[in-house]
Amino acid sequence: MNFYLEPGGKLVGRIRVPGDKSMSHRVIMLGSIAEGTTHVTGFLEGEDALATLGAFRDMGVAISDPESGRLTIEGVGLDGLQAPQEIMDVGNSGTSIRLMAGLLAGQAFSSVLTGDQSLLRRPMARVITPLSQMGALMSSREGFPPLEIAGGRKLQGIDYELPVASAQVKSSILLAGLFAAGCTSVLEPAPTRDHTERMLRGFGYSVQVDSGAVSLEGGGTLRGTMVDIPADISSAAFFMVGASIAEGSDLVLEHVGINPTRDGVIRILKAMGADITMSNERDVGGEPVADLRIRSAALQGIEIPVEEVPLAIDELPAILVAAACADGTTVLRGAEELRVKESDRIASMAEGLTELGIHNAVHADGITVTGGDLRGGVIATHDDHRIAMSFAMAALCASDPIKISDCAHVATSFPGFASLAKQVGLRLEVAET
Repeated sequence: MNFYLEPGGKLVGRIRVPGDKSMSHRVIMLGSIAEGTTHVTGFLEGEDALATLGAFRDMGVAISDPESGRLTIEGVGLDGLQAPQEIMDVGNSGTSIRLMAGLLAGQAFSSVLTGDQSLLRRPMARVITPLSQMGALMSSREGFPPLEIAGGRKLQGIDYELPVASAQVKSSILLAGLFAAGCTSVLEPAPTRDHTERMLRGFGYSVQVDSGAVSLEGGGTLRGTMVDIPADISSAAFFMVGASIAEGSDLVLEHVGINPTRDGVIRILKAMGADITMSNERDVGGEPVADLRIRSAALQGIEIPVEEVPLAIDELPAILVAAACADGTTVLRGAEELRVKESDRIASMAEGLTELGIHNAVHADGITVTGGDLRGGVIATHDDHRIAMSFAMAALCASDPIKISDCAHVATSFPGFASLAKQVGLRLEVAET
């Protein structure tokens, strides 16, 4: 599937993007091992989250079919999961495989996790190392999936200092800690998204946070609850950038999650001069939510603060499109994590920006982008949904049409992106070939 975009246009209207992907994964996992029923609204019906849902159905959990973001999970408790009959395929979802590795390390049965060709290239040593220290027995393909996880292991809580800030690794260790004897503690070098900690508390599980360390005791009980998932700020980011760079834009994004460990994109864009205002701020199920109004503005290049990078890691491809349309130079450093996403996002963005005539220089941990006039071109996504959606917004400032190839993976995180983008003014057409 390819995207074809005519240049120009503006984004105007009021929309709500789909539910948060990180929270959608986590509610399936925690709801499944809780006792009692969990009722969910705002669930993201994208391929990644549905892969997690399917895996827990394979382990005997009754989960209703999602309908307009609503579903119910009949929890089986910490010890109630059943051995799957087959290898569990989680598709393109790095969140699924890394978080589930921790959860499955404490089960009585053995299991195997695999995925598509993109996932098979993503490193797993970052979770294998700490989980092995806890007593898990795991094997992999030289540090890459498939992951084979032995059952019946007795886990022991550990104190683990993350070498790189990663919410996925932190969450994997904490999920294993639910099944471990004693206390499990994870020390972060920098803050990362804290949805796991917040949601554990929402399910009635005690979690302590102190001076960058997140800790919990094993052997407790999760209780079924009600979870309302806000709109995903990572999906909202594409529209935030598009409305910022396209002259005459005035767009409202409703019910967006503004968790303080996820809102780096707002601060970065504001530092570049973006006109973003919040209204209707409120708390929904322990998560802060607001409506965001974005109007077009003249952006300036900046040095992106290193401390903001972990808080905007998934939004950085979109931010680099904003940098391409800004006056001056934008410098991104400390973003090595982008190298091991669905694609090498530093290399993928550099390639696409060069194709559109934007000067850039690649570093091991980032990229420097000098804003300029965007031309048209053909963009390769490398099967990465965020590369596709980021460059779709670039067409708003391009002089000529842009073709974006291999966009089928957009459905992993943002089903309906094309129709929603067209609704507010993006000149986008979709073709299967």
